[in-house]
Amino acid sequence: MFQDLSNISIVIAAIFALSTLTQLIYYWLIFSRLAFYKKSDSTGDKKPPVSVVISARNEYYNLMENLELILQQDYPDFELIVVNHASTDESKYYLEEMKHKYSNLKIVQIDQDLNFFTGKKFPLSIGIKSAKNDILLLTDADCKPNSKNWISTMVSSYEDEKTEVVLAYGPFIKEKGFLNLLMRYDTFVTAVQYFSYALAGMPYMGVGRNLSYRKSLFIRNKGFISHYNIPSGDDDLFINRVANKTNCRIEIAEESYMYSKAKPTFKEWYKQKLRHLSTGKVYKMKFKILLSIFVFSQIFFFLSFAFLAITLTLPILVLSAFGIRFITQVLVNKKISDQLNEGSLYLFSPILEVIFLVLLPIFSLMSMRKKVAWR
Repeated sequence: MFQDLSNISIVIAAIFALSTLTQLIYYWLIFSRLAFYKKSDSTGDKKPPVSVVISARNEYYNLMENLELILQQDYPDFELIVVNHASTDESKYYLEEMKHKYSNLKIVQIDQDLNFFTGKKFPLSIGIKSAKNDILLLTDADCKPNSKNWISTMVSSYEDEKTEVVLAYGPFIKEKGFLNLLMRYDTFVTAVQYFSYALAGMPYMGVGRNLSYRKSLFIRNKGFISHYNIPSGDDDLFINRVANKTNCRIEIAEESYMYSKAKPTFKEWYKQKLRHLSTGKVYKMKFKILLSIFVFSQIFFFLSFAFLAITLTLPILVLSAFGIRFITQVLVNKKISDQLNEGSLYLFSPILEVIFLVLLPIFSLMSMRKKVAWR
């Protein structure tokens, strides 16, 4: 069968076989952990005091829309800290108005921006240090909880004193349009990875839209000091440094979701992606390797398949391997879509995956060239 093949065809076929095997390993050994995940029932009924922290800058309209949804959470003991960071809109006056209505709202006012600090980390650090409780819940002003039980559901994942980090889901609201679909898929894929790696005992990131950890963990690790020079990364870089297989849990119950609106234009999403990608270069080496292997195996899988399909090399074997990988992807993503309440999003994964493989190298190169900022 192989004696009639040219040397180049043999090499490409070997690359295709290796990349297919690598993809299957990732899907069945890592991503399937999320697909078939079931939370343990040993959480108990404890309701420890909680501090919710939001860092906001010129977020007047988002605060008006979302702040009371957090203040009206069905939880016995919590405070909400809003750090109003050098806002020039009406945020200060709205927060003062809400303070008269809700005694558990605490406002930290930063009137002047500090030139030697960039991004969200400084105001967020001030908010965390102002918290009176050990369990922190972090979110953004443009996020709205999916239920009045957001706090209680998140806290339920603190199974014991060893738990110091809880990773949760922050999806985008479903709207019409291809860009919205693209962004929701991007968020879905990111969640698949950080949830699955956490379940495999290798937590490497979380998202600041919906994240929880202990204040004592933050203080013990000196907060964001090790990466203050990077404007973004208050969520993933901190988790990358402090989370491990014993202190990290995930929470994927629907009541724990924090929804936000997707960016309305490709340009705004592009800027957001640059901020996120700029932090990946300082991840721990093992995570850079693991994440890179998966992406490169995707690229080599499709490129080698295209070559073998065009040249009609080993058509039955090639199509069989492609079919196995395709079915695996759809089955695992279907289960995860059910877990994360994403409906039929998994059906678009084969097409959107290829689009992302084209966009990702462009975004990655631009993130290394451009200076990014929080706002």
